[in-house]
Order: sequence, then C-alpha cells, then structure tokens
Amino acid sequence: MAGRNGKQKTARNMIYSLGVTVLVGLVMWVFVPHDDEEPELQRVDYRVELLTARRAAPYPVAAPEGLPEAWKATSVRYQGAESDTWHLGFHLPGGQYVQVQQSTGKPATFIEEASQGAEATDVTEEIDGRTWTRYEGGRYDALVLKDTEGVKNATTVVAGTGSFGQLTKMASALKLA
Repeated sequence: MAGRNGKQKTARNMIYSLGVTVLVGLVMWVFVPHDDEEPELQRVDYRVELLTARRAAPYPVAAPEGLPEAWKATSVRYQGAESDTWHLGFHLPGGQYVQVQQSTGKPATFIEEASQGAEATDVTEEIDGRTWTRYEGGRYDALVLKDTEGVKNATTVVAGTGSFGQLTKMASALKLA
C-alpha cells in the first residue's frame, strides 16, 4: 500500500506543477506588451528620385499627380544599370498596394516580374488616349502599357493588390515627362 500512495502524490505534484506553469505563463502574457496592429508605414518623398530618373531614363518617366492624400508613397527607386527601371509604390487605405514600374528591359520578362506572374487578358482600357492591357494574377492584377510614348521597348506596368478601379485611378493620374 505504501507504493500506491507515493504514485498518487507524484501524479498530484505533476498536476500542481503544470497548473503553476500555466498560471505563470498567463501572467507573463498579460503583462508583456503585444501589438496586433500593422506598423505605421512611413511616407517617402520621391521628388529627388523622380528628377534623377527623368534626367537619366531614355523614356518619359511616369509619376502620379492628384492622388488622394490617403495614398502614401512608401517605396521609390531608379536603377539605371538594370534596364533603366523606375519603381514607385503606394500603400492605400485598407492595406492595398499599387505600384508603377517602367523599364526598357525585355517586355515579357519585365511584365512577368512587375505583375508577379499575372497573365494577359483580352480586356483593354482606354486611359488618357492610351490603350492599357489588363493582366490578372493570383497575387497582383495589372494594367500594362507597351511602347510608352513611342519609345520602343519602354513598358509601363501599374500593378498591385488594389482593385482594377484603383489601378485605373493610378494609371489615369500618371503624367509623363
């Protein structure tokens, strides 16, 4: 009988230990700060990069004018060594993202990368006298304009997680210079 009482105490002690461990874990969870919200994205000023790109690029560089204040520019770069690639990205209300990219690189490869693998559709949109082709994909949708302002192999892609309405709004806000 002595052996049986010892096993009961051991099991009871294990249950007490588990309860104390869970209690300590809950107390730690309550007092350790945790923030479930997305961090605030910083707005970038892209004017200097835009001027640099417009001087260096062999095509008219596109940048939006007149977008809502809530559309936050969050990324910008011009890579002259890599097919004169211009990128400008915006964070939209609701967590959506829309980017403008231009390049003189091989159109098929550039569109594939800029649109995250979206596929061309038969749908086109006339925006400010230019014909844009719709691309649909799993991650990004896109509007694509080939041969920007008559410069051969200069391709403009407006792509992102935003709706086609938001992509169209961006494409219609683009001014070439």
